[in-house]
Amino acid sequence: MSVVEYLKDKERLLRQQLKNVEFKSRFEPQLRELSEKLSQTINNTLNTPWIGRFSLLLERERQTPQSIPPAITPEAQAFYEKWDAFIGQETHLGEWLLIDQDRINQFACVTEDDQWIHTDVTRAAEESPFGTTIAHGFLTLALLPKLTESSKTPYPEARMLVNYGLNKVRFPYPVKAGSEVRARTLLKDVIPSKRCVDLVSEISVEINGSKRLACVAETLLRVYL
Repeated sequence: MSVVEYLKDKERLLRQQLKNVEFKSRFEPQLRELSEKLSQTINNTLNTPWIGRFSLLLERERQTPQSIPPAITPEAQAFYEKWDAFIGQETHLGEWLLIDQDRINQFACVTEDDQWIHTDVTRAAEESPFGTTIAHGFLTLALLPKLTESSKTPYPEARMLVNYGLNKVRFPYPVKAGSEVRARTLLKDVIPSKRCVDLVSEISVEINGSKRLACVAETLLRVYL
């Protein structure tokens, strides 16, 4: 290779290097900004609440051993299959029950909740926005067994019934003294166990002559078989 050719090769190499440096200096800020935005987007996504909850659920699923469903007795299985078909349907509509002042006073005495809005008829007529005394919300709730009873038991195969609890209770509108109420029951779920079945129901307590409900409660009735 001659000296001239050698110098020409060096010149071409030097020009290529200069082009690379120029390209890098020109686009490096944009590439750096793009990289930073991408990194921030990923971090924001990973830090969103639903990602955290989803990760927690996955972690719990990984750590929690899968439980084996208990063996169910033939009686419980038959009861479960019978009532599972009624999920989403109305299963009971009760009779009207009078909530008079005497009933309210008795409940106030037993619970020692004698706030004037419940027991002082004169003051309630003058000062209460409802113009009269009103029943305790817990009185309405305590009457659910009465309001949901039937002349004929709907569970003749049951050995025992137990009030297992409440998931949610609301009192949308007060019950004025002298009003009539009744309960409407909707079956929401049926949960079988080894020797019993839980019936999850939504009970709505209606007030005669009113479109508003006195109480809405999600109840759990445990039926032993």
